[in-house]
Amino acid sequence: MLTSLSIKNYALIEEAQLQLNEGFTVITGETGAGKSILLGALGLITGKRADSSSAGDMTAKCIIEGIFEVSGYQLQSFFKKQDLDYEDATIIRREILPSGKSRAFINDTPVTLAQLAALGERLVDIHSQHKTLDVLDNAYQFEVLDTFANALALKEKYSEQYTLWKEKLVQLQQIQEKKQRAQLEFDYQSFLFTELDEAKLIEGEFEQLETELKTLSHAEEIQENLATAQQKLAQDELGIMDQLSEARSALSRISGFGTEYEALYNRIHSVFIEVDDLTEELSDLASNVDADPLTLEKTNTRIQVLYNLMKKHQVDSVSELIAIRERLDNELYEVQNVDEQIAKMEKEIAFAKAEAQKIAVQLHEKRAKAIPKLKASIEKILVELGMPNAHLPITVTSLKELAPNGQDGLEFLFSANKGMDAKPLGKGASGGELSRVMLAIKAVLSRHKKLPTLIFDEIDTGVSGEVAVKMGAILKEMGNTMQLISITHLPQIAGQGASHFKVFKTDEAEKTKTKIVRLSTDDRIVEIAAMLGGNSQTSAALEHARNLLN
Repeated sequence: MLTSLSIKNYALIEEAQLQLNEGFTVITGETGAGKSILLGALGLITGKRADSSSAGDMTAKCIIEGIFEVSGYQLQSFFKKQDLDYEDATIIRREILPSGKSRAFINDTPVTLAQLAALGERLVDIHSQHKTLDVLDNAYQFEVLDTFANALALKEKYSEQYTLWKEKLVQLQQIQEKKQRAQLEFDYQSFLFTELDEAKLIEGEFEQLETELKTLSHAEEIQENLATAQQKLAQDELGIMDQLSEARSALSRISGFGTEYEALYNRIHSVFIEVDDLTEELSDLASNVDADPLTLEKTNTRIQVLYNLMKKHQVDSVSELIAIRERLDNELYEVQNVDEQIAKMEKEIAFAKAEAQKIAVQLHEKRAKAIPKLKASIEKILVELGMPNAHLPITVTSLKELAPNGQDGLEFLFSANKGMDAKPLGKGASGGELSRVMLAIKAVLSRHKKLPTLIFDEIDTGVSGEVAVKMGAILKEMGNTMQLISITHLPQIAGQGASHFKVFKTDEAEKTKTKIVRLSTDDRIVEIAAMLGGNSQTSAALEHARNLLN
């Protein structure tokens, strides 16, 4: 419930601070005094859009702040989901800067307008003339019936199962579409896979073949130069090996005469061994060079096969071709086994639907059982509201298929007079009658569910006399189980409020301001007397006002 409302620099309100209580609160004031401004301020902290014109002083910031006691609304999961700090006394603040930029905060954490609206609709229900159309909405009618039937938990369970069923239907459709696309491409994909599979791809093969090709293409030149190098090293008498051998022998003979000679001998001996190894390697390489034209042709052919595959698949390596082969293999496997997936999904869909249908049957039974009592409860209140012949049939029918609200079709009908056939509520009730039907429904709901703070904006339009007294009594009774605020111009309703605020205008320093004050008991008597008889407060009017308060 709303415990405190602070308004600074909003429209004609320079500053106002309202402390609100549980129960039924009335707000009165002359036409044009600014009661709608109060609703506008409430709208801002519940997520309505704003602009810079909201501020009274365009050079200063406009601030609206409300404190809500939310402990009874089970909102912990909402706060967690929105990553907000939960507090039993939750503070909502809206700021509008001179630039027109708007900021919103929940418990001092910045939030988006969507987050603010999502919380606001759970905390405040502002009921104006256009809001009466809610009662014509089929989803709202289901909510009313399910609340009265104590079936909200069952409805939530159904919604989860219905959503699961619909999701699986979408998944099945996606698999079937994938199968259809895959079947159209299956032959080509299969050809691509076979082509790559038969190529016997080996990681790094292309690079290795390129090296072999260079060798094979220049085999004679390589052999010739290897032979020349070997000859220069190992030629008898003139070769390097013979000369190194003679030099090594010479140094061997003096190596014992000093360390410096020994070092020279060791070095030339190392060179001799290295050159000897090099000679052997030249010989081996020369013998391994294959100048066979057939081998050259096979290597060329293999390179061309790999190159064509890489060009075809627009890749740069054999490893990428291998990855494509594996992907194609997996996709072909999925296509070949998609019927198994479809069969499995169809079983899951059938099970999910059967479970949803079981719950839908339970919902239908609860609703059918509750309808007579709901109808009687609403009609009883409508009689008190001056509609003695009001008739509100509620019909529930079975649908062939599951729907978001179960397997039921629901319709609220209405007839205001005897001898008239009941028609759908939107066609059978006038605007004033719809307002009374909505009030009756809200009154019934308040006995079965903790409703958000309910604000009625002149719901008493077109009402007077004894009906107004009855309406006031109904609002007062609703205030026993919820916080209810009514902006009213009827003294019969104003007298029923547990708390009373007055909205009025003053002219200060050539500037008009709207102010809101809580009235004491004596002030209420004067205000209600003025509502009864105008500014001339006769003793009869004052006495009548006291009677209304009592």
